[in-house]
Amino acid sequence: MAQDISPQLLNGCFHEADRADLVGFKLQGLRNALPESFHPHLNGIIEEIYNTSRLLRDLAEQAQIHVAQLPAVFDYLNVILPCLCKTLRDITTYYEDKSMNKEHRWRTMYHKMGNELPGTTLPARFIMYNQFLKLLQDLLTRSPNFDLNAMESLRIRILQLREARKIPPPDPIRTDLIRRDEALEFWNQETVRSRNSPSRSCGIEGVQNSHWAEAIFTQPLPSRREFKRQGSRLSTNIDSSDAFGPFQKLGHLTPLSRDVKILVKRSFDNDRISVIFFLQLRNQAPSLLIRSKVASQNWVSVLGVHELSIRRESDSVLHLSRWSHSERRAKPWANLSFLTWEEMVLFYCTFLCLRVRSQLTVNINPNEFHIRKERRLFQAQIIDDGYQHVLMVFEDAVTGGCRLHAAVWEGKWRACPVWTAFIPPNVSSSWLLRKTKRRIWLRDIQPYVFCEQYKPMHQRKGRFGAYELCFAHSEAATRFQELFASSPNVSAASVPDSSGNDVAPAS
Repeated sequence: MAQDISPQLLNGCFHEADRADLVGFKLQGLRNALPESFHPHLNGIIEEIYNTSRLLRDLAEQAQIHVAQLPAVFDYLNVILPCLCKTLRDITTYYEDKSMNKEHRWRTMYHKMGNELPGTTLPARFIMYNQFLKLLQDLLTRSPNFDLNAMESLRIRILQLREARKIPPPDPIRTDLIRRDEALEFWNQETVRSRNSPSRSCGIEGVQNSHWAEAIFTQPLPSRREFKRQGSRLSTNIDSSDAFGPFQKLGHLTPLSRDVKILVKRSFDNDRISVIFFLQLRNQAPSLLIRSKVASQNWVSVLGVHELSIRRESDSVLHLSRWSHSERRAKPWANLSFLTWEEMVLFYCTFLCLRVRSQLTVNINPNEFHIRKERRLFQAQIIDDGYQHVLMVFEDAVTGGCRLHAAVWEGKWRACPVWTAFIPPNVSSSWLLRKTKRRIWLRDIQPYVFCEQYKPMHQRKGRFGAYELCFAHSEAATRFQELFASSPNVSAASVPDSSGNDVAPAS
């Protein structure tokens, strides 16, 4: 049954997400035409409608990965989608009613729709929808936060709204598909697996309930160096995002194992393309799912990270390629265009780390350890939270941005990124403090960590939480200090790539 109805329902999620975006856009136009006294209520509804759109797309995309959980989700989707669809259609009808002025349209829409079910105003209705969709995500991903009682309470409320609006009732919920203890069992399995897993070389092989990749894009960026050229759907310039497949239709992917963990999702070109990093916990194999919308049809493709290569194709684009065994050559899989240099760097490092650490990776081209169009200004060995790392300073030729980059010094994971930190533009003289011959403190540094066991708080010193760099040799500390002493703007300074014994071999 799941195989027959999954494409229809999952496409329904994307269809209603598109409808929600359009309704949100129309309400923004209505808000702009009305006096400011109307804006607070409209702003609240618009925000919730866009949240609805995002949650629907997230749910449909995650469903491609958690296929085994789909039967338990379908019945609940049948509860909410028709009701949500009618709500969005009704809003559109009121908005397009030319027999009333815009203020009257808004007042009529707000009060008539708010009175359809006592106690459920128009803003409260979308809050209810979004709470329901969040719980559906918890059910789909077998989250320990899933609350069946809350789900039932919201389901009954939505059914009451359906009845008030004369929408036929859905099929009964098949409660036998939902095990109350399943999420807890899954959580316990992860905990036990984490407790018994080995961890060495800065946690490269460790497994934990939380994964470092989940936190990378949740930290606020200290700066945003935007690229000047941006592609669009209607443009053919090299800075546009695109996906090349091989594709399958939505809902037709081969089912994955049940123990799957979603790590990161990034969207491109106004969510026309999205990429999800996920981990199969059984073998710790990371994979990528890409969804691409062509016309009104959504297509998906899944490949293991070990099957892909990455390079910076142009100023703002990362190019992912796969190896075609039949044609015996590399073929494009995706072009991903980024708005900022910082986000591009974080995506690149996340991909690279997952690929290096995958047990399925056979080899990596040494060129992949360096992001094209970045110039290395400095390199030296540091002792970092008890580990030997190589510290580098890179300057981006496109945006002029600079960053610190720490990588594994030696061994199996040599050159694998451990953390990176973006240097604030126009840093003041108090940014850097030489504490001893080999120790330097940096203020206003926020590292993005690509390693489970590395603890950046161990490097925090002083009452202001300065970040300590402990160089293996004092001469390297002097060179680092001189790099920033010549000018507040790092791009004005440059040093040779190597000097002395404290420089790691080029990667």
